[in-house]
Amino acid sequence: MESQFSQETIKKVQEYVEKNFTESILPSLIDYVKIPNLSRSYDSEFLTNGLLQKAANHMIDWVKSINVKGLKVELVQDEGRTPLIFIEIDGTNPNSETVLLYGHYDKQPHMTGWREGLGAITPVIQNDRLYGRGGADDGYAIYNSVMTIKAIQEFGLAHPRCIIFIEGDEESGSVDLPYYFDKFSQRIGQPAVLICMDSGCGNYEQFWTTTTLRGMAAFDVNIKIIEEGVHSGDASGVVPDTFRILRLLLERLENTDTGECVKELQVEIPEGRRTEAAKVVEVIGQDIIKKFPWVPTGKPVADDELTCYLNRIWRPTLVVTGIDGLPPVSTAGNVLRPETTFKISIRLPPTLDAEKAVPFIKKTLTENPPYGAEVTILKAGGASGWNSPPSEKWFDDIITNSSQHYFGKEALYYGEGVSIPFINFLGSRYPQAKFVVTGVLGPQANAHGPNEFLHIPFTKKLLCCMIEIVANITPHLTKQ
Repeated sequence: MESQFSQETIKKVQEYVEKNFTESILPSLIDYVKIPNLSRSYDSEFLTNGLLQKAANHMIDWVKSINVKGLKVELVQDEGRTPLIFIEIDGTNPNSETVLLYGHYDKQPHMTGWREGLGAITPVIQNDRLYGRGGADDGYAIYNSVMTIKAIQEFGLAHPRCIIFIEGDEESGSVDLPYYFDKFSQRIGQPAVLICMDSGCGNYEQFWTTTTLRGMAAFDVNIKIIEEGVHSGDASGVVPDTFRILRLLLERLENTDTGECVKELQVEIPEGRRTEAAKVVEVIGQDIIKKFPWVPTGKPVADDELTCYLNRIWRPTLVVTGIDGLPPVSTAGNVLRPETTFKISIRLPPTLDAEKAVPFIKKTLTENPPYGAEVTILKAGGASGWNSPPSEKWFDDIITNSSQHYFGKEALYYGEGVSIPFINFLGSRYPQAKFVVTGVLGPQANAHGPNEFLHIPFTKKLLCCMIEIVANITPHLTKQ
């Protein structure tokens, strides 16, 4: 089916988005950044301090203000749960299938290290970038989702029935997501298309669709070798340090020299995904490595970009992300400490089953511990990754055309190294649905870290693409 978007329509879409993003979306997004609505894992008082509710209500006020025809919005918070923004929009044709658009509004902690004049709840626009926590991850999602339908209506085009599902729990693992999907299962139905706006982009020059996500396994591991601290001069050479024991345990999972994990955690990379990866590397090349804030002498684990990229999206990797039991350097005496607790994060390949990987890792870390140490798993968990289902040519063509119209370049398909548990959840729940997983987290956007920013021109073009994509898939989603 031919695109409904002539050159004249494309120009009107660009003008519409420029005006409405600048005058309507951006001011509301700036005020949202000011709200310190941390996700529940980082705010023990999230049920009582009203910050999640404040952010959600702020967004709902904006949604109501733009008057989308056939839109119903509600804030839902069941006992002990995080607030959910649930939006239902009638389709132009009552026989339309459903498109589900997803985003979240909860935020990561503020973190230190922001540049002078910037801060997590101090929104600042510099060089077409909105700095502050949550604008890019993932506050913009509800604005772009609702404005997509508003624009289609303004242009007199048809749109499908839409459900917009904006959760307040994503940064804490989407614990409440299955509960709320069960609660609204009848109203949601069986979506034909899922549009998820919480991913990234390889550059700010074209439309990016995420096709794979890695899974994750996380462990809090306590290692204890003696009952109390002793003089390091007296004990070292007899009593092994807990760090030595940790190194020996990690060697069971990862080769220290190469970073390669054991075969039980690896998978065969599908040939089609290798082809996608080679095309991504051809386009963004050194940015795969250079996008990270290296020290002047820092070097990557591999010299070529393709290896680094495949490492990042398809191969298991291990990182120690936290340590308890270490005194500050300023007060550390000559003491061999009795125990240490480590937080270990292992990213899993997209097609590796976390339910198999987690028990294997746990057994590997605790079985026959070095020196007879007491190795205790205090906490363990995991989530499988995601490998997108096969698409169809008409669907891919719509995405590619939208990228050409607003970016002047083809759309690209790529993998993310991060884990987004809700994508795997949605894929399992709606196996027949088509996916558009996209986002604005590109080079240096630094989600979760200091100086997080939303790239404003890219976000506008992404909105233009979404308007065209949703409008052009509509005829394919109308039941005869």
